[in-house]
Amino acid sequence: MSLLRRTLYGLTILSLILYLLWRILYTLPLEDSWYAILFGIFLIGSEITSSFTAAILIWSKHKEEPLVKPEISDYQYPHIDVLIVTHNEDIDILYKTLNACKNMIYPDLSKVHIYLADDTNREEVKKLAQKFSVEHIGMEYNKHAKSGNINNALSKIHSPLIATFDADMIPYSNFLIETVPYFVKQKGYKKKLGFVQTPQSFYNPDLFQFNFFSEKSIPNEQDFFSREVNVLNNAHEAAVYTGSNTVLLREAIDKVGGFPTDTITEDFELGALINSQGYRSISTLEPMASGLTPMDIPSMFKQRIRWARGVIRSVHNLKIFTNKNFSLPQKMVFLNSYLYWWSFLRRIIYIMAPIMFTVFNTRVVVADIWQLFIFWLPGYILLHLTMKFTASDIRTQSWGEIQETIFAPYLIVPVFLETIGLSEKQFKVTNKTTLDSSGNILLMLPYLTLLLLSILGFIKFNYNKFGSEILYGSIVSFWLLVHIFNLVFSVLFFLGRPIYRKHERFDRYFPIQFNHNNGPWIKSNTINLSESGLSFHSSTKLCFSKNYSINICIQNNEKQLPMKGVIIREVENETGWIYGVQLDSFGDSEIYNNFLNIVYDGYNNSLARQRDPWITPLDHLVNTLKMHISYLIIRISPEKNKKSIIDSDGKIIINGFQGKIISANYDKIIIQFNDYSGSFDDLFKIELPEYQLQLKRVAIDNDLHVFDIINKENIKENLDLLLTHLSKGGNRINDFN
Repeated sequence: MSLLRRTLYGLTILSLILYLLWRILYTLPLEDSWYAILFGIFLIGSEITSSFTAAILIWSKHKEEPLVKPEISDYQYPHIDVLIVTHNEDIDILYKTLNACKNMIYPDLSKVHIYLADDTNREEVKKLAQKFSVEHIGMEYNKHAKSGNINNALSKIHSPLIATFDADMIPYSNFLIETVPYFVKQKGYKKKLGFVQTPQSFYNPDLFQFNFFSEKSIPNEQDFFSREVNVLNNAHEAAVYTGSNTVLLREAIDKVGGFPTDTITEDFELGALINSQGYRSISTLEPMASGLTPMDIPSMFKQRIRWARGVIRSVHNLKIFTNKNFSLPQKMVFLNSYLYWWSFLRRIIYIMAPIMFTVFNTRVVVADIWQLFIFWLPGYILLHLTMKFTASDIRTQSWGEIQETIFAPYLIVPVFLETIGLSEKQFKVTNKTTLDSSGNILLMLPYLTLLLLSILGFIKFNYNKFGSEILYGSIVSFWLLVHIFNLVFSVLFFLGRPIYRKHERFDRYFPIQFNHNNGPWIKSNTINLSESGLSFHSSTKLCFSKNYSINICIQNNEKQLPMKGVIIREVENETGWIYGVQLDSFGDSEIYNNFLNIVYDGYNNSLARQRDPWITPLDHLVNTLKMHISYLIIRISPEKNKKSIIDSDGKIIINGFQGKIISANYDKIIIQFNDYSGSFDDLFKIELPEYQLQLKRVAIDNDLHVFDIINKENIKENLDLLLTHLSKGGNRINDFN
């Protein structure tokens, strides 16, 4: 580490200590009301814990060392049990996970033993296990949720290593060969390796990416912990076990008595117990499996409440402050995990502090502007500089505050109740199949209330102030504006966004060949894949007729996957043409299993892995506002349709934007816009000579816009006229599923 960076870290810690000492000794409103004093104490406590968690991050970053995977011979790979844990998840979700497990690479596949642990003992799960020739471990009357299911399975399996997967987590083919070697070669370490955790990764966008229209520019919200914080925990030999995508030493599990049953986050507690028995744990940087993240807000909140309650209960169970089996660094790691769940109360306290002063005339900090410039400002600037150095390109401090603000109102009460011993005993599986990214409008009320109070406070505080008066109040105004910014994001978050895509699309590049009616095979490459379709590139324009069916052969290493499909779109770009294909149904064939494997084998590169440094939070806010206002107008005033015209060449102009009709049938029309800016409504009318065509936009794929035809009865009566107008200029008419 450079001298400059060490100096910056030291100055940051020193400035924070001086600031906190000043805050404790001189800024409490001791001469004011009791509630002002109480709030002031809470505010200081929040600042102390925020500084402590920042100091742990700086400390961990200072001790960071790169993780290098050992090289081992093929014969050194031991037997391993792969345990897929299911409760009541859908069979199609479980199917993909089991298929991926069967396709994992290992030098000797006879050493890989796959088990499907089902505590609901479903007949369809047994049949699925039989189909893939894996062992089904069923049980009934499970009293201990996921822990009970796993412990039951552990009584029937015996390999020295165990890989655990949740039902929706799809491992990559190289999962085992990227994790197992760490257990074989452990030279240079005093402690035995207890488990290897790989990041929790997701192949669909999370709600922050999706509702803020930022799939391409910000990573998944959970990446900050999985790929940043938990990797830094390696420096203390105490990476946190997060329950899936993990390889564990069976000996370590047995030594602590199996999975604990006194918490609803058995993974976190088991990992800590393993550490307490003298084992170390590590987390890798690169994802080795991907799963589904919740796409409805209530499910996401329920998931986080379960995690919060479980971690708090586990920390109490572990007695980390008095447990002599934990080293000091390990205690700091687990304490940091505990304090994270109190960050949401801190966020509300920070938001309320300037509101208390400006709206309710209650002073919670006794200080003038010059004291703040001397004690607060240097530490604030240094901390921001330090956090930029310590953080990767996964998340900025601003995004962290926005995400904390969104979670805060609904996590405060559960965290408090769990802390005082009022626990939630029942394990609830997170719903990941609901396709609704919006939230109940009532869930928005806490954010609207805080937003209105902050705006009121800003106006009231600055009304009739000029010159130096504005300067003296600048810090109060600054914090109000910061919170207003975060609260506007929170309100927009709950407006949601329509979800039209049934299957996620993955950027995947494979050589393919295709032909039609036994014609010559044409070589190309895929652009992207999904479970139901693919896109491929052609440097020359291909002549396709209506409902053009093609034979396709994808080349994947030594395997060739023959399939059939129908061309549904054609898009021209700077290098040629991209053709979209709707694949025919596979059924349960081996080809389908192989196709699933190439779709899901690897990170979904259509989603951001790092934040785009050129797009600021303000840019995100402007874009999100624009998009949500557009959707909001449609919801409030659907009758405000735009009239459109269509010319004789199949070109169409909608509200000043020129497009071209790519394809149409009785139900849908696809229009390509090259200069779309997102400013026109989703409902349109096309005036044709004999009748009016009414359209509603239902999906956007780059510059392609898919419209449902609302007045289908008119189309049936005027079908010939419709085809005449929509097929001008050689535009084809296709059927859609």
